[in-house]
Amino acid sequence: MKQLAIVTGVSGNLGQAVAQNLLQKDIQVIGTIRTEESLPELEKHSHFEKYTLDVTQEEACKQLVTYAANTYGKIHIAALTVGGFAMGNLQETDGASLKKMFAMNFESAYYLAREVFVQMAKHAEGGHIFLVGARPALLPEAGKHMVAYALSKSLLFSLAEILNAEGNKKNVVTTVIVPSTIDTPQNRVAMPDAKFANWVQPSDIAEIISFTASDAAKVIREPVIKVYGNA
Repeated sequence: MKQLAIVTGVSGNLGQAVAQNLLQKDIQVIGTIRTEESLPELEKHSHFEKYTLDVTQEEACKQLVTYAANTYGKIHIAALTVGGFAMGNLQETDGASLKKMFAMNFESAYYLAREVFVQMAKHAEGGHIFLVGARPALLPEAGKHMVAYALSKSLLFSLAEILNAEGNKKNVVTTVIVPSTIDTPQNRVAMPDAKFANWVQPSDIAEIISFTASDAAKVIREPVIKVYGNA
């Protein structure tokens, strides 16, 4: 039986790259999208399944994980790539901004990570969960310009530590991937004068995720992987 991966946000640049990489390695992928849309590059693979889901809704996330476990038996990998971004210093960051970023960057990962962890822990071989952090969450000098974003992303590092403490004897590992600027069409439009060659390619992050989830990297524990490139 193929390994199973859940990848959230497969209509986005990073999510699509991760899903494509795993599919090419013959891993069954359930890819989540917020609203129904065509994904021809992924749907051409017979072992890709599209699943419409609002990842900020707790009960819906439970239903996805239950469906995945009942249908495929075991969840091996979860790559939780959904997130959002907002600028704003302390004076500009109100409660609404905090709640929006908290939902997009933390709740979107927490609800699924919790349910996936429980399923993975039931099996001796465990599994691997990937969260996507952010450099401004580690660097206050950068974070002060995007307070809600940095705070919401910082929670993912604490979540990973808790999951790894709980999963240490259950072979469930949680990794935080910390990219700098990802080279996407949207970022090129937003920052037209930047040096695009210094940015990180989504495909490079995807390859790091698939390697870290593989048997070749099974001795690695509690990793935080900084994928900064030259940015």
